[in-house]
Amino acid sequence: MVNKKNKQEKIEDENPMRKIKIDKIVLSIGAKGEELEKGVRLLKLLSDGRKPARMKSNKRIPSLDVRPGLEIGTVVTIRKKPEEVLKRLLVSIDNKLKRKQISENNFSFGIPEYIEIPGMEYQRDIGIMGLDVTVVFKRSGRRVGIRKIKQGRVSPRQIISREEIIKFMEDKFQTEFIGKI
Repeated sequence: MVNKKNKQEKIEDENPMRKIKIDKIVLSIGAKGEELEKGVRLLKLLSDGRKPARMKSNKRIPSLDVRPGLEIGTVVTIRKKPEEVLKRLLVSIDNKLKRKQISENNFSFGIPEYIEIPGMEYQRDIGIMGLDVTVVFKRSGRRVGIRKIKQGRVSPRQIISREEIIKFMEDKFQTEFIGKI
């Protein structure tokens, strides 16, 4: 069994289709009204001028004064040079993640105050805000399953497990993982 495991690791090291890459980083802020406008300005600053999308509610939640069609959050996706952005964001949380923050193909964490991100200065018109960060991983060949024309089935081996994400983050970003899965 040990020989079989070593053989599997050797195949994964040689096969370029098994390499893990960062697909995108999604930054999001949940707010409504004036706070939403501040969140849009903050995400625009963090994403180097990209225009954040506004998310609308589909449900009615009377206790939170939420109704269908009300804008309740903003989100922006970063696909260009995600490694550089991720390094800056990880520094703000001391390069430590909890194991329970990881799921298949992605992990998420929150930043309580944007001023903890290196290179970000306090913006008087925004104030103090936090944001959520989601990092999505992929392997080559994933597009076959999500494209519209000539869509094909993708093997379950395309799924990136928690253990693979942990190994990738420890090797590439020296991230420390805390707790149990």
